[in-house]
Amino acid sequence: WQRLLPWRQSAWYFLFLVLGYVLYLIFGAVVFSSVELPYEDLLRQDLRNAKQQFLQENKCLSEDRLETFLAKALDASNYGVSILNNASANWNWDFTSSLFFASTILSTTGYGHTAPLSDGGKAFCIIYSVIGIPFTLLFLTAVVQRIMVFSTRRPIMYVHTRWGLSKPFVALVHANLLAVVAVSCFFLIPAAIFSALEGDWNFLESFYFCFISLSTIGLGDYVPGEVSRETVLYHLHKQLYLLLGLIAMLVVLETFCELQQLKQLRKMFYLQKEKPVDRLAIMDHDQLAFSAVDHTASPQEEKTEPFVDVPVLTSPGGDDPMIR
Repeated sequence: WQRLLPWRQSAWYFLFLVLGYVLYLIFGAVVFSSVELPYEDLLRQDLRNAKQQFLQENKCLSEDRLETFLAKALDASNYGVSILNNASANWNWDFTSSLFFASTILSTTGYGHTAPLSDGGKAFCIIYSVIGIPFTLLFLTAVVQRIMVFSTRRPIMYVHTRWGLSKPFVALVHANLLAVVAVSCFFLIPAAIFSALEGDWNFLESFYFCFISLSTIGLGDYVPGEVSRETVLYHLHKQLYLLLGLIAMLVVLETFCELQQLKQLRKMFYLQKEKPVDRLAIMDHDQLAFSAVDHTASPQEEKTEPFVDVPVLTSPGGDDPMIR
């Protein structure tokens, strides 16, 4: 019964966790629907009015032919190909663009603004991802493990031993300071840079792009360089930012995961590690064996005691007692 009690408590915590997650999903759906649905309806009305106005101004064009043309244009746009004049100079599959696409695949960001067109490209994308994603996880894990030694563990240990402060308190303060530095270096400053380089992006949209990218959500609604004509150097800097930002986010996440407070919180929802039944039986058998040996040893020790007291022999000088 004592073993089942922690399991039942953990099961209740897990049920509350599942319920909380479902409620959080419903909460997000309600908020997104209430906020975005009016804008979608307004955009649909604007598109219908623009379409009717275009047909009225060009009566020689039928509505069916216009919809056929628009369907082809939208289908090509889903693959990253645009018919607009200001986007015709940008190629999606030159070397730098392909390098950026490969980096988004391996980091599981996947903006979706560019996708393979051919069957061979789709098949290679599957094979490349199956091998590359575990390889990327191994690479990032090895890098983060080495960075954590210098960014988290040694500073915490130094402050703990130098000033004698509590180690959980030092770790908590250090994690918050590290999060502030990471947000400043990989969200606020890059957002200001992107808002200056991308002409039609404001600061909120740039910050939104940084968060969506470094959290590997990758919605693809904002991708730098789509409107402005980007150079090869800008492409490389963009990929370097995504790689370093992803490593920084993993370092911050791992730092918070090592906090004692979060470890106690995780124990509430995780299953307790139990020893196998056969191992417990062996341990019980060993304890019984040791106790039996202890009990059987005492009578033998009592039997070794002499039944008759032997007088103590002394040396001729009378100062050193002899052994019985």
